[in-house]
Amino acid sequence: MKQIRLLFSLVLITGFCYSQGSKTLTLADIFTGKTLSAKSPADLKSMKDGEHYCVKEGDTVFEYDYLNGLKTRWLFCFKDIVLPGKTEALAVDEFIFSDDESKILVRTDKEMIYRRSFNANYYVFELKTKKLTPISQKGKQEVASFSPDGNNVAFVRGNNIFISNIATNTEDQLTNDGLFNNIIYGKSDWVYEEEFSFAKAYAWSPDGTKIAFYRFDESNVKEYGMTKWGDLYPEIYKYKYPKAGEDVSIVSVLVYDLLNKSTKTMDIGKETNQFIPRIKWTTIPGIISIYRMNRHQNKLEMLFSDAANGNSTVIYSEENKCYIDINDNLFFAPNKKFFLLTSEKDGYNHIYLYGIDGKLMRQITYGNYEVDEIKGFDDEKRIIYFTSSESSPLERDLFSINLDGTRKKRITKENGWNSIEFSANFNYFVLHYSNANTPTVHSVCSTKAKVLRVLEDNKSLKELADSYGFSKLEFFTFKTPEGESLNGYMIKPVNFDPARKYPVFMNVYGGPGSQSVTNRWGRTDFYWYQMLAQKGYISVCVDNRGTGFRGEAFKKCTYKQLLKLESDDQISAAKYLATLPYVDGTRIGIWGWSYGGSMAALGITKGADVFKAAIAVAPVTNWRFYNAIYTERFMTLPKENESGYDDNTPMIFAKNLKGKFLLVHGTSDDNVHLQNSVELENALLKENKQFDMFFYPNKNHSLLGGTTRYNLYQKMTDFLLLNL
Repeated sequence: MKQIRLLFSLVLITGFCYSQGSKTLTLADIFTGKTLSAKSPADLKSMKDGEHYCVKEGDTVFEYDYLNGLKTRWLFCFKDIVLPGKTEALAVDEFIFSDDESKILVRTDKEMIYRRSFNANYYVFELKTKKLTPISQKGKQEVASFSPDGNNVAFVRGNNIFISNIATNTEDQLTNDGLFNNIIYGKSDWVYEEEFSFAKAYAWSPDGTKIAFYRFDESNVKEYGMTKWGDLYPEIYKYKYPKAGEDVSIVSVLVYDLLNKSTKTMDIGKETNQFIPRIKWTTIPGIISIYRMNRHQNKLEMLFSDAANGNSTVIYSEENKCYIDINDNLFFAPNKKFFLLTSEKDGYNHIYLYGIDGKLMRQITYGNYEVDEIKGFDDEKRIIYFTSSESSPLERDLFSINLDGTRKKRITKENGWNSIEFSANFNYFVLHYSNANTPTVHSVCSTKAKVLRVLEDNKSLKELADSYGFSKLEFFTFKTPEGESLNGYMIKPVNFDPARKYPVFMNVYGGPGSQSVTNRWGRTDFYWYQMLAQKGYISVCVDNRGTGFRGEAFKKCTYKQLLKLESDDQISAAKYLATLPYVDGTRIGIWGWSYGGSMAALGITKGADVFKAAIAVAPVTNWRFYNAIYTERFMTLPKENESGYDDNTPMIFAKNLKGKFLLVHGTSDDNVHLQNSVELENALLKENKQFDMFFYPNKNHSLLGGTTRYNLYQKMTDFLLLNL
């Protein structure tokens, strides 16, 4: 029966493709080769003077003038980056200039550890002499960076922090008790890396005479073990992973003085059951700012700590009835008199100005929209540059505003997604612009919004998309039974006929503060949805309650009950779609990855009467299994919110399953552990439910490497053709 149905599906697919008269899009087109990859200027970096930028062209890095686009000089050739006594150039995968731009730090032999962390070999290459020097010859390094004066490079190896002197080619070891799964210096532990979004856990002082760094004591954090398959006796890899309600690392902040070779511990209070999500040097000499957050993550304090003696003062404090998100929107004025930050304290994320003594001077931006990023502050002109969703929650634009809150101006003009990289002096910026149906155009612009020239227009990609007959992505809104207006997008089948009935395949992420429905090109799996459009499927995505850029109330209404309202909204969206005259309401499917995998699993169980098929990739199936920082931010501790943890998991709805369900997971997923899918499997087996399951050996949360992604999407495509 399945073979007959698959044959019928293939006949339909052929009919769609021939009737369109366009090229047939295949998984091979998507996952092999780079013909569908958008182009971007390679290694474009702004130079220190603010009037020039550099770009890699072939084997050479050239400098260009922002204003007129003229090539001003060549900077270096990669073929010259050769070790003494060798003839073959290093295979450089990244380079970073020293502040004076006389040398670069080059990286080779990168080996990933977790999402952001990796080992590599680092070298210093002097542009004038072409001298190449390894920063260490005692093993690979992590998180290496130049000191501001360019004389030293800091790095981490074996959980200890080092400083390498470039001139003498010697290294000083600042710490000695670093030990795997015990003590870490200068880089973050697993959960900080994942949830506070940084791996490099140190910061050079602006004058380069001091370095502040984290110390993580994870000795009391419980270990999680993953099986590494391949040998006769598989290896068990264990690492520290604090689950919700369990012990977390005890964090300290230390400052090392390079001049007197002494180390001071900063006073961050006696409480150890807390988080230190950020450190940043202020513009006041010797003073470092430290963000301190309680375990519930609803109180944030900024300390000013004196590097000389470790004494600290609370400068800023904020509390929230739910939680506070951490971001990098913190700027200290060069004149040492004030700082800027963003906060949701008025219900939307806005910019605030504080005196250096911590007293509020003024709120700078207002309105029912979100400030996304503070892109910079022009001290000379007293202008703040920021991106926001003021034009639409689905879009981002660049704005400027005076420090006193006057003369707010929208700089970017095109509706869509505007991503910005400023020059050092804020006279120019590189604009990366796209919309839902236009590939990214990379341009050089003046701050007056004049496009000076286009660096890459991706015209060839647009022509290729047209040759495949890509369907237009269309936006829509609908109201849930609770009266909530939700945003969505839809990709209709090729040769769409409103008189026909089509199956719908919904995709979802839906996690707190996330956003999938945006007016930009290149969203995740866009090409796959276009392929499915050629096969006669409508692809739909809806941003449920709890997602971002629609204000604090909309985002935080899911507090203490993750997955409840979100899954309700996806079920409501499916019911709404079923009312459309061109939708076959008996053939609605859903899929998602990670948080979206949890939503898909709930769709096929909690929403069993609505969804015919579902695919869940790496889902969280019980928040008790997930990490402490993420989970407790939105759910508090398990002992404080047992019903919130237990009442909204896919496992309690396992008895409802009646549609087709595919469950996928990587066995080496360090983020969402395989345990989640195994326990969901147990719940389904207990109810004697039939489903499909596929595990990828030794693959992490991203399921990357070799042909893994190709294999996954072939499996999911085949599953849809058979079951939807």
